[in-house]
Amino acid sequence: MANSNAKGNRRERELVNALDDRGFAVMRAPASGSATERELPDVLAGDGDAFFAVEAKSSSGDPIYLTGEEVEALVYFSQNFGASPKIGVRFDREDWYFFHPADVYKTDGGNYRVKKETAIEEGEHIDDLGGSSDADATNHDLEDVLRALEQGVLSLDEAVSMLE
Repeated sequence: MANSNAKGNRRERELVNALDDRGFAVMRAPASGSATERELPDVLAGDGDAFFAVEAKSSSGDPIYLTGEEVEALVYFSQNFGASPKIGVRFDREDWYFFHPADVYKTDGGNYRVKKETAIEEGEHIDDLGGSSDADATNHDLEDVLRALEQGVLSLDEAVSMLE
């Protein structure tokens, strides 16, 4: 377990450095992965236009899984913080790719899965992260909230409060 933890920490530092190189102000959440009352995202990043809370996962090639609780905590934190939730995935010898939680495949057991092929074909490349126009962000946010509501990631009350 220590090895995978060390690898995860190294990958998180790589992500922080990659975002920093692209002009983001970025910070690792020191308590991520620990037994806090509310899980914190692994990384917070912003460039003045766009703000992201990122749950970062890496794999040598196997599909990446996230628990429903991890995703719910990411969405909850993001809505309260005013950031866009992103699941960041990195497979060995590939770049970082990002997904809104509502765009990630949800298993019958309530967990989330990202396959390597899906990340490369459908994920948002790290070079494409950044600010967008307010109108685009608002429309995307509405779509994201409704999709998250449909998938059960958000309760109706949470969705209403995010859209007010």
